[in-house]
Amino acid sequence: MRESGILMHITSLPGPYGIGTMGKQAFAFVDFLKKAGQKYWQILPLTPTGYGDSPYQSCSTFAGNHYLIDLDTLIEEGLLLREEVECIRWEDQEEKVNFGILYNNRLDVLRRAYGRFQPGAEFETFCQENSGWLPDFALFMALKEKYQGKPWYQWEDGLKYRNVDAVWQARQELKSEIRFYCFVQFIFFKQWKALRDYARANGISIIGDVPIYVPYDSSDVWSNPDLFQLDEQLNPIAVAGCPPDAFSEDGQLWGNPLYRWDLLEKEDYSWWINRLAAAGELYDVVRMDHFRGFEAYWSVPFGDATARNGQWMKGPGLPFIRKVQKSLPELRLIAEDLGFLTQEVLDLRDESNLPGMKVLGFAFDSREPSDYLPHTYTRNSVCYTGTHDNMTMRQWFETAGEDAVAYAKEYMRLNQEEGLVWGVIRTAVSSVSDLCVILMQDLLNLGAESRMNFPGTLTDANWTWRAKEGFTGNGLAERLYELMKLYGRLGDK
Repeated sequence: MRESGILMHITSLPGPYGIGTMGKQAFAFVDFLKKAGQKYWQILPLTPTGYGDSPYQSCSTFAGNHYLIDLDTLIEEGLLLREEVECIRWEDQEEKVNFGILYNNRLDVLRRAYGRFQPGAEFETFCQENSGWLPDFALFMALKEKYQGKPWYQWEDGLKYRNVDAVWQARQELKSEIRFYCFVQFIFFKQWKALRDYARANGISIIGDVPIYVPYDSSDVWSNPDLFQLDEQLNPIAVAGCPPDAFSEDGQLWGNPLYRWDLLEKEDYSWWINRLAAAGELYDVVRMDHFRGFEAYWSVPFGDATARNGQWMKGPGLPFIRKVQKSLPELRLIAEDLGFLTQEVLDLRDESNLPGMKVLGFAFDSREPSDYLPHTYTRNSVCYTGTHDNMTMRQWFETAGEDAVAYAKEYMRLNQEEGLVWGVIRTAVSSVSDLCVILMQDLLNLGAESRMNFPGTLTDANWTWRAKEGFTGNGLAERLYELMKLYGRLGDK
Protein backbone atom coordinates (compact mmCIF):
# COMPACT_ATOMS: atom_id res chain seq x y z
CA MET A 1 0.00 0.00 0.00
CA ARG A 2 1.41 3.39 -1.03
CA GLU A 3 1.02 6.05 1.66
CA SER A 4 2.47 9.36 2.77
CA GLY A 5 3.04 11.42 5.90
CA ILE A 6 4.54 14.63 7.25
CA LEU A 7 7.43 15.04 9.69
CA MET A 8 6.83 17.79 12.23
CA HIS A 9 7.41 17.64 15.95
CA ILE A 10 4.64 18.77 18.30
CA THR A 11 6.90 21.49 19.75
CA SER A 12 6.92 23.18 16.32
CA LEU A 13 3.18 23.81 16.29
CA PRO A 14 2.08 27.42 16.88
CA GLY A 15 0.26 28.40 20.05
CA PRO A 16 0.16 30.98 22.85
CA TYR A 17 2.40 29.43 25.51
CA GLY A 18 5.88 29.34 24.02
CA ILE A 19 5.86 25.84 22.55
CA GLY A 20 3.58 23.56 20.57
CA THR A 21 1.39 21.39 22.78
CA MET A 22 -1.16 18.59 22.62
CA GLY A 23 -3.96 21.12 22.41
CA LYS A 24 -6.21 22.57 19.71
CA GLN A 25 -3.39 23.22 17.24
CA ALA A 26 -2.38 19.55 17.35
CA PHE A 27 -5.95 18.44 16.69
CA ALA A 28 -6.17 20.97 13.85
CA PHE A 29 -2.96 19.55 12.36
CA VAL A 30 -4.57 16.11 12.31
CA ASP A 31 -7.46 17.67 10.38
CA PHE A 32 -4.95 19.14 7.91
CA LEU A 33 -3.23 15.78 7.45
CA LYS A 34 -6.53 14.10 6.67
CA LYS A 35 -7.55 16.83 4.24
CA ALA A 36 -4.14 16.59 2.54
CA GLY A 37 -4.52 12.85 1.92
CA GLN A 38 -1.86 11.90 4.48
CA LYS A 39 -1.85 8.73 6.55
CA TYR A 40 1.05 9.43 8.94
CA TRP A 41 2.27 12.10 11.31
CA GLN A 42 5.92 11.58 12.21
CA ILE A 43 7.18 13.22 15.39
CA LEU A 44 10.34 13.22 17.50
CA PRO A 45 10.61 11.51 20.92
CA LEU A 46 7.87 12.54 23.36
CA THR A 47 10.16 12.07 26.35
CA PRO A 48 11.41 15.03 28.46
CA THR A 49 14.08 17.14 26.80
CA GLY A 50 17.55 17.03 28.34
CA TYR A 51 21.08 18.22 27.65
CA GLY A 52 21.02 20.87 24.92
CA ASP A 53 17.19 20.81 25.04
CA SER A 54 17.35 17.63 22.96
CA PRO A 55 14.49 15.11 22.97
CA TYR A 56 17.21 12.51 22.26
CA GLN A 57 18.91 13.19 25.63
CA SER A 58 16.05 12.48 28.00
CA CYS A 59 16.14 11.73 31.71
CA SER A 60 13.66 8.91 31.07
CA THR A 61 12.82 6.60 28.19
CA PHE A 62 9.31 6.09 29.56
CA ALA A 63 8.13 9.50 30.81
CA GLY A 64 6.36 12.18 28.77
CA ASN A 65 7.57 15.74 28.21
CA HIS A 66 5.60 18.05 30.48
CA TYR A 67 6.28 21.00 28.15
CA LEU A 68 3.81 19.40 25.73
CA ILE A 69 0.94 19.48 28.24
CA ASP A 70 -1.69 21.88 26.94
CA LEU A 71 -2.49 24.60 29.46
CA ASP A 72 -5.77 25.66 27.86
CA THR A 73 -7.08 22.13 28.44
CA LEU A 74 -6.17 22.41 32.12
CA ILE A 75 -8.00 25.75 32.27
CA GLU A 76 -11.10 24.14 30.72
CA GLU A 77 -10.88 21.35 33.31
CA GLY A 78 -10.77 23.88 36.14
CA LEU A 79 -7.22 23.00 37.22
CA LEU A 80 -5.81 26.40 36.22
CA LEU A 81 -7.07 29.97 36.08
CA ARG A 82 -6.46 31.80 32.83
CA GLU A 83 -4.77 34.70 34.61
CA GLU A 84 -2.27 32.26 36.16
CA VAL A 85 -1.17 31.29 32.68
CA GLU A 86 -1.43 34.57 30.81
CA CYS A 87 0.57 36.58 33.36
CA ILE A 88 3.75 34.79 32.23
CA ARG A 89 5.76 35.91 29.19
CA TRP A 90 6.19 32.56 27.51
CA GLU A 91 8.26 33.61 24.49
CA ASP A 92 10.48 36.34 23.16
CA GLN A 93 10.14 35.23 19.52
CA GLU A 94 6.89 33.85 18.13
CA GLU A 95 8.62 31.36 15.82
CA LYS A 96 11.21 30.07 18.29
CA VAL A 97 10.92 28.03 21.49
CA ASN A 98 12.69 29.58 24.48
CA PHE A 99 13.49 26.56 26.63
CA GLY A 100 14.87 28.76 29.40
CA ILE A 101 11.50 30.40 29.93
CA LEU A 102 9.80 27.00 29.92
CA TYR A 103 12.32 25.57 32.38
CA ASN A 104 11.74 28.44 34.80
CA ASN A 105 7.95 28.52 34.62
CA ARG A 106 6.21 25.40 33.33
CA LEU A 107 6.49 23.20 36.42
CA ASP A 108 5.41 26.08 38.67
CA VAL A 109 2.20 26.43 36.65
CA LEU A 110 1.62 22.68 36.81
CA ARG A 111 2.05 22.80 40.60
CA ARG A 112 -0.87 25.20 40.72
CA ALA A 113 -2.91 22.69 38.74
CA TYR A 114 -1.82 19.93 41.10
CA GLY A 115 -3.07 21.99 44.03
CA ARG A 116 -6.59 21.78 42.62
CA PHE A 117 -6.34 18.16 41.50
CA GLN A 118 -8.53 15.59 43.21
CA PRO A 119 -6.98 12.15 42.63
CA GLY A 120 -9.46 9.41 41.93
CA ALA A 121 -9.61 5.87 40.60
CA GLU A 122 -8.33 6.90 37.14
CA PHE A 123 -5.17 8.39 38.64
CA GLU A 124 -4.54 5.43 40.92
CA THR A 125 -5.03 3.01 38.03
CA PHE A 126 -2.53 4.97 35.94
CA CYS A 127 0.05 4.75 38.74
CA GLN A 128 -0.48 1.01 39.11
CA GLU A 129 -0.29 0.33 35.36
CA ASN A 130 3.01 2.23 35.13
CA SER A 131 4.58 0.87 38.31
CA GLY A 132 7.49 -0.59 36.34
CA TRP A 133 9.02 2.86 35.77
CA LEU A 134 6.93 5.63 37.35
CA PRO A 135 7.99 5.28 41.03
CA ASP A 136 11.70 5.43 40.18
CA PHE A 137 11.20 8.29 37.72
CA ALA A 138 9.13 10.35 40.16
CA LEU A 139 11.68 9.77 42.93
CA PHE A 140 14.51 10.62 40.54
CA MET A 141 12.86 13.94 39.65
CA ALA A 142 12.14 14.75 43.29
CA LEU A 143 15.75 14.05 44.21
CA LYS A 144 17.00 16.14 41.29
CA GLU A 145 15.00 19.01 42.73
CA LYS A 146 16.31 18.40 46.25
CA TYR A 147 19.90 18.39 44.99
CA GLN A 148 19.32 21.49 42.84
CA GLY A 149 19.71 19.69 39.55
CA LYS A 150 22.90 17.79 40.34
CA PRO A 151 23.31 14.49 38.44
CA TRP A 152 22.55 11.32 40.38
CA TYR A 153 26.23 10.30 40.46
CA GLN A 154 26.93 13.38 42.59
CA TRP A 155 24.28 12.58 45.19
CA GLU A 156 25.19 11.17 48.59
CA ASP A 157 26.46 7.59 48.35
CA GLY A 158 23.38 6.01 49.86
CA LEU A 159 21.24 7.37 47.05
CA LYS A 160 23.89 7.14 44.34
CA TYR A 161 24.28 3.40 44.98
CA ARG A 162 20.55 2.98 45.75
CA ASN A 163 20.98 1.67 49.28
CA VAL A 164 17.63 0.19 50.29
CA ASP A 165 17.31 2.22 53.50
CA ALA A 166 18.39 5.46 51.83
CA VAL A 167 15.89 5.03 49.00
CA TRP A 168 13.09 4.16 51.44
CA GLN A 169 13.90 7.23 53.54
CA ALA A 170 13.87 9.45 50.44
CA ARG A 171 10.48 8.10 49.40
CA GLN A 172 9.06 9.04 52.80
CA GLU A 173 10.70 12.45 52.91
CA LEU A 174 9.71 13.43 49.35
CA LYS A 175 6.28 11.79 49.25
CA SER A 176 4.47 14.97 48.21
CA GLU A 177 6.93 15.81 45.41
CA ILE A 178 6.83 12.23 44.15
CA ARG A 179 3.04 12.44 44.01
CA PHE A 180 3.31 15.69 42.03
CA TYR A 181 5.53 14.12 39.36
CA CYS A 182 3.12 11.20 39.09
CA PHE A 183 0.34 13.74 38.52
CA VAL A 184 2.35 15.44 35.74
CA GLN A 185 2.77 12.12 33.96
CA PHE A 186 -0.90 11.28 34.45
CA ILE A 187 -1.90 14.55 32.77
CA PHE A 188 0.60 14.07 29.94
CA PHE A 189 -0.59 10.58 29.05
CA LYS A 190 -4.24 11.56 29.40
CA GLN A 191 -3.79 14.39 26.89
CA TRP A 192 -1.66 12.26 24.57
CA LYS A 193 -4.29 9.49 24.53
CA ALA A 194 -6.96 12.01 23.56
CA LEU A 195 -4.83 13.30 20.68
CA ARG A 196 -3.79 9.85 19.48
CA ASP A 197 -7.38 8.57 19.64
CA TYR A 198 -8.44 11.56 17.52
CA ALA A 199 -5.68 10.83 15.00
CA ARG A 200 -6.71 7.18 14.77
CA ALA A 201 -10.36 8.10 14.31
CA ASN A 202 -9.29 10.24 11.35
CA GLY A 203 -7.09 7.57 9.77
CA ILE A 204 -3.79 9.11 10.88
CA SER A 205 -1.05 6.89 12.36
CA ILE A 206 1.77 8.27 14.51
CA ILE A 207 5.41 7.50 13.74
CA GLY A 208 7.63 8.08 16.77
CA ASP A 209 11.31 7.80 17.57
CA VAL A 210 13.14 5.62 20.09
CA PRO A 211 16.72 6.83 20.59
CA ILE A 212 19.18 3.96 20.82
CA TYR A 213 21.00 5.43 23.85
CA VAL A 214 20.01 7.07 27.12
CA PRO A 215 21.97 9.79 28.98
CA TYR A 216 24.25 8.97 31.89
CA ASP A 217 22.22 11.31 34.10
CA SER A 218 18.90 9.57 33.65
CA SER A 219 16.42 7.64 35.71
CA ASP A 220 17.14 4.65 33.47
CA VAL A 221 20.84 4.43 34.29
CA TRP A 222 20.32 5.28 37.97
CA SER A 223 17.66 2.57 38.28
CA ASN A 224 19.48 -0.07 36.22
CA PRO A 225 23.25 0.55 36.47
CA ASP A 226 24.06 -3.13 35.88
CA LEU A 227 22.74 -2.85 32.31
CA PHE A 228 25.37 -0.30 31.33
CA GLN A 229 29.14 -0.32 30.96
CA LEU A 230 29.97 1.28 34.33
CA ASP A 231 32.77 0.54 36.77
CA GLU A 232 32.41 -0.17 40.51
CA GLN A 233 32.14 3.56 41.24
CA LEU A 234 29.40 3.77 38.60
CA ASN A 235 31.57 5.81 36.22
CA PRO A 236 31.26 4.99 32.51
CA ILE A 237 33.95 2.73 31.11
CA ALA A 238 33.24 3.73 27.51
CA VAL A 239 30.70 6.02 25.86
CA ALA A 240 28.85 6.28 22.56
CA GLY A 241 29.70 8.30 19.50
CA CYS A 242 30.37 8.22 15.77
CA PRO A 243 33.74 7.82 14.03
CA PRO A 244 35.39 10.62 12.02
CA ASP A 245 33.90 11.07 8.55
CA ALA A 246 33.56 13.62 5.77
CA PHE A 247 31.32 15.77 7.96
CA SER A 248 33.43 15.73 11.15
CA GLU A 249 37.16 15.05 11.33
CA ASP A 250 36.91 14.31 15.07
CA GLY A 251 33.75 12.25 14.78
CA GLN A 252 30.85 12.85 17.16
CA LEU A 253 31.23 12.29 20.90
CA TRP A 254 27.73 11.69 22.24
CA GLY A 255 28.85 10.67 25.72
CA ASN A 256 26.01 8.22 26.46
CA PRO A 257 26.93 5.11 28.46
CA LEU A 258 26.99 1.92 26.41
CA TYR A 259 24.93 -1.18 27.07
CA ARG A 260 26.14 -4.46 28.49
CA TRP A 261 24.59 -6.43 25.68
CA ASP A 262 25.84 -9.71 27.13
CA LEU A 263 23.85 -9.14 30.33
CA LEU A 264 20.82 -7.87 28.43
CA GLU A 265 20.90 -11.06 26.38
CA LYS A 266 20.94 -13.21 29.53
CA GLU A 267 17.82 -11.35 30.67
CA ASP A 268 16.11 -11.97 27.31
CA TYR A 269 16.47 -8.26 26.51
CA SER A 270 13.62 -7.60 28.93
CA TRP A 271 14.57 -3.95 29.53
CA TRP A 272 14.56 -3.24 25.80
CA ILE A 273 11.35 -5.20 25.27
CA ASN A 274 9.64 -3.16 27.99
CA ARG A 275 11.00 0.03 26.46
CA LEU A 276 9.74 -0.78 22.98
CA ALA A 277 6.42 -2.02 24.34
CA ALA A 278 5.98 1.37 26.01
CA ALA A 279 6.84 3.06 22.72
CA GLY A 280 4.21 0.91 21.06
CA GLU A 281 1.66 2.34 23.49
CA LEU A 282 2.63 5.85 22.36
CA TYR A 283 3.11 5.34 18.63
CA ASP A 284 1.71 3.25 15.80
CA VAL A 285 5.13 2.90 14.13
CA VAL A 286 8.53 3.15 15.86
CA ARG A 287 11.63 4.46 14.11
CA MET A 288 14.66 2.75 15.68
CA ASP A 289 17.25 5.49 15.93
CA HIS A 290 20.88 4.67 14.93
CA PHE A 291 19.96 1.22 13.71
CA ARG A 292 23.54 0.51 12.70
CA GLY A 293 24.44 0.49 16.41
CA PHE A 294 22.60 -2.80 16.80
CA GLU A 295 25.05 -4.41 14.37
CA ALA A 296 28.20 -2.64 15.64
CA TYR A 297 28.65 0.50 17.75
CA TRP A 298 31.46 3.05 18.12
CA SER A 299 32.95 2.73 21.63
CA VAL A 300 34.99 5.69 22.88
CA PRO A 301 37.11 5.48 26.07
CA PHE A 302 35.46 7.53 28.82
CA GLY A 303 37.24 10.84 29.32
CA ASP A 304 38.41 11.29 25.73
CA ALA A 305 37.84 14.77 24.35
CA THR A 306 36.87 13.51 20.87
CA ALA A 307 35.58 10.32 19.28
CA ARG A 308 38.81 9.75 17.33
CA ASN A 309 40.13 6.94 19.54
CA GLY A 310 36.98 4.86 19.49
CA GLN A 311 36.65 1.39 18.06
CA TRP A 312 33.88 -0.70 16.55
CA MET A 313 32.34 -3.25 18.91
CA LYS A 314 29.81 -5.89 17.91
CA GLY A 315 26.21 -5.20 18.81
CA PRO A 316 23.44 -7.70 19.60
CA GLY A 317 22.58 -8.18 15.93
CA LEU A 318 19.82 -10.33 14.49
CA PRO A 319 19.04 -12.35 17.68
CA PHE A 320 18.02 -9.09 19.38
CA ILE A 321 15.84 -7.94 16.48
CA ARG A 322 14.23 -11.38 16.25
CA LYS A 323 13.50 -11.31 20.00
CA VAL A 324 11.82 -7.92 19.62
CA GLN A 325 9.74 -9.12 16.68
CA LYS A 326 8.70 -12.28 18.50
CA SER A 327 7.84 -10.48 21.75
CA LEU A 328 6.07 -7.55 20.08
CA PRO A 329 4.62 -8.97 16.86
CA GLU A 330 2.22 -6.04 16.34
CA LEU A 331 4.94 -3.40 16.64
CA ARG A 332 5.83 -1.84 13.28
CA LEU A 333 9.44 -0.67 12.98
CA ILE A 334 11.50 1.57 10.69
CA ALA A 335 15.28 1.23 10.66
CA GLU A 336 17.10 4.56 10.83
CA ASP A 337 19.91 3.27 8.65
CA LEU A 338 21.67 6.55 7.88
CA GLY A 339 25.39 7.21 8.30
CA PHE A 340 28.31 4.86 7.77
CA LEU A 341 26.82 1.55 6.64
CA THR A 342 28.66 -1.70 6.11
CA GLN A 343 27.32 -4.72 4.30
CA GLU A 344 26.73 -6.29 7.72
CA VAL A 345 24.38 -3.43 8.66
CA LEU A 346 22.51 -3.71 5.37
CA ASP A 347 22.21 -7.47 5.85
CA LEU A 348 20.82 -6.98 9.37
CA ARG A 349 18.21 -4.55 8.06
CA ASP A 350 17.22 -6.82 5.18
CA GLU A 351 17.19 -10.04 7.21
CA SER A 352 14.97 -8.23 9.73
CA ASN A 353 12.72 -7.22 6.82
CA LEU A 354 12.65 -3.65 8.13
CA PRO A 355 12.18 -0.65 5.84
CA GLY A 356 15.18 1.68 5.77
CA MET A 357 15.35 5.42 5.12
CA LYS A 358 16.04 7.08 1.78
CA VAL A 359 16.74 10.81 2.12
CA LEU A 360 16.54 12.86 -1.06
CA GLY A 361 18.54 15.62 0.61
CA PHE A 362 21.54 13.26 0.51
CA ALA A 363 21.06 11.96 -3.02
CA PHE A 364 23.09 14.57 -4.89
CA ASP A 365 25.89 15.09 -2.38
CA SER A 366 29.11 13.43 -3.52
CA ARG A 367 30.03 12.64 0.10
CA GLU A 368 27.10 10.24 0.43
CA PRO A 369 26.60 6.90 -1.36
CA SER A 370 24.48 6.96 -4.49
CA ASP A 371 21.78 4.61 -3.17
CA TYR A 372 19.80 7.68 -2.08
CA LEU A 373 18.86 8.25 -5.75
CA PRO A 374 15.24 7.15 -6.29
CA HIS A 375 15.98 4.75 -9.15
CA THR A 376 17.85 2.55 -6.62
CA TYR A 377 14.96 2.31 -4.11
CA THR A 378 13.00 -0.77 -3.21
CA ARG A 379 9.37 -0.75 -2.13
CA ASN A 380 10.24 -1.73 1.43
CA SER A 381 11.70 1.68 2.26
CA VAL A 382 10.68 5.14 3.45
CA CYS A 383 11.54 8.07 1.20
CA TYR A 384 12.13 11.39 2.98
CA THR A 385 12.69 14.83 1.49
CA GLY A 386 14.78 15.52 4.61
CA THR A 387 14.95 14.89 8.35
CA HIS A 388 15.20 16.98 11.50
CA ASP A 389 18.99 16.53 11.43
CA ASN A 390 19.78 18.01 8.03
CA MET A 391 19.20 21.27 6.19
CA THR A 392 15.93 22.06 4.47
CA MET A 393 15.78 21.55 0.70
CA ARG A 394 15.55 25.27 0.09
CA GLN A 395 18.73 25.81 2.09
CA TRP A 396 20.37 22.99 0.16
CA PHE A 397 19.62 24.65 -3.16
CA GLU A 398 20.96 27.95 -1.80
CA THR A 399 24.23 26.50 -0.47
CA ALA A 400 25.13 23.36 -2.45
CA GLY A 401 27.75 23.40 -5.17
CA GLU A 402 26.77 24.34 -8.70
CA ASP A 403 27.41 20.84 -10.05
CA ALA A 404 25.29 19.19 -7.37
CA VAL A 405 22.41 21.61 -7.95
CA ALA A 406 22.62 21.16 -11.71
CA TYR A 407 22.57 17.38 -11.29
CA ALA A 408 19.54 17.58 -8.98
CA LYS A 409 17.67 19.80 -11.44
CA GLU A 410 18.40 17.47 -14.32
CA TYR A 411 17.61 14.25 -12.43
CA MET A 412 14.33 15.49 -10.92
CA ARG A 413 13.35 17.65 -13.91
CA LEU A 414 13.03 20.73 -11.73
CA ASN A 415 11.90 24.14 -12.91
CA GLN A 416 11.08 27.51 -11.39
CA GLU A 417 7.45 27.40 -12.50
CA GLU A 418 6.71 24.34 -10.37
CA GLY A 419 9.18 25.42 -7.70
CA LEU A 420 12.45 23.65 -6.97
CA VAL A 421 11.43 22.35 -3.54
CA TRP A 422 7.98 21.28 -4.71
CA GLY A 423 9.71 19.35 -7.47
CA VAL A 424 11.72 17.50 -4.82
CA ILE A 425 8.47 16.70 -2.98
CA ARG A 426 6.98 15.42 -6.25
CA THR A 427 10.03 13.22 -6.76
CA ALA A 428 9.68 11.75 -3.25
CA VAL A 429 5.96 11.14 -3.68
CA SER A 430 6.47 9.49 -7.08
CA SER A 431 9.18 7.11 -5.80
CA VAL A 432 8.54 3.37 -5.46
CA SER A 433 8.92 3.51 -1.66
CA ASP A 434 5.79 2.26 0.07
CA LEU A 435 5.94 5.22 2.43
CA CYS A 436 6.93 8.81 1.69
CA VAL A 437 7.50 11.36 4.48
CA ILE A 438 7.74 15.08 3.75
CA LEU A 439 9.53 17.44 6.11
CA MET A 440 7.11 20.22 7.08
CA GLN A 441 9.74 22.88 6.48
CA ASP A 442 10.10 21.62 2.91
CA LEU A 443 6.35 21.68 2.42
CA LEU A 444 6.43 25.34 3.49
CA ASN A 445 9.52 26.07 1.32
CA LEU A 446 11.47 27.40 4.32
CA GLY A 447 15.20 28.02 4.48
CA ALA A 448 18.07 27.85 6.97
CA GLU A 449 16.15 29.75 9.66
CA SER A 450 13.81 26.78 10.10
CA ARG A 451 16.36 23.99 10.47
CA MET A 452 15.49 21.84 13.48
CA ASN A 453 18.89 20.51 14.57
CA PHE A 454 22.61 20.77 13.83
CA PRO A 455 24.03 17.39 14.98
CA GLY A 456 27.07 17.56 17.24
CA THR A 457 26.47 21.19 18.21
CA LEU A 458 25.03 23.06 21.19
CA THR A 459 23.26 26.21 20.01
CA ASP A 460 20.02 28.01 20.78
CA ALA A 461 18.92 27.19 17.23
CA ASN A 462 18.56 23.47 17.91
CA TRP A 463 15.05 22.11 18.49
CA THR A 464 13.49 25.60 18.61
CA TRP A 465 11.76 26.08 15.24
CA ARG A 466 8.04 26.82 15.29
CA ALA A 467 5.62 27.33 12.42
CA LYS A 468 3.65 30.54 11.96
CA GLU A 469 -0.02 30.72 12.82
CA GLY A 470 -2.07 29.65 9.79
CA PHE A 471 0.84 27.70 8.29
CA THR A 472 -1.45 25.08 6.75
CA GLY A 473 -3.51 27.62 4.79
CA ASN A 474 -3.36 28.98 1.22
CA GLY A 475 -4.65 25.82 -0.41
CA LEU A 476 -1.73 23.69 0.79
CA ALA A 477 -3.89 20.71 1.79
CA GLU A 478 -5.69 20.69 -1.56
CA ARG A 479 -2.45 20.86 -3.55
CA LEU A 480 -0.89 18.07 -1.51
CA TYR A 481 -4.00 15.91 -1.84
CA GLU A 482 -3.90 16.18 -5.63
CA LEU A 483 -0.26 15.10 -5.61
CA MET A 484 -1.13 12.08 -3.44
CA LYS A 485 -3.97 11.19 -5.80
CA LEU A 486 -1.76 11.54 -8.86
CA TYR A 487 0.87 9.13 -7.53
CA GLY A 488 -1.44 6.69 -5.75
CA ARG A 489 -0.61 7.56 -2.13
CA LEU A 490 -4.10 7.92 -0.69
CA GLY A 491 -3.80 4.56 1.04
CA ASP A 492 -6.13 2.72 -1.33
CA LYS A 493 -5.33 -0.96 -1.63
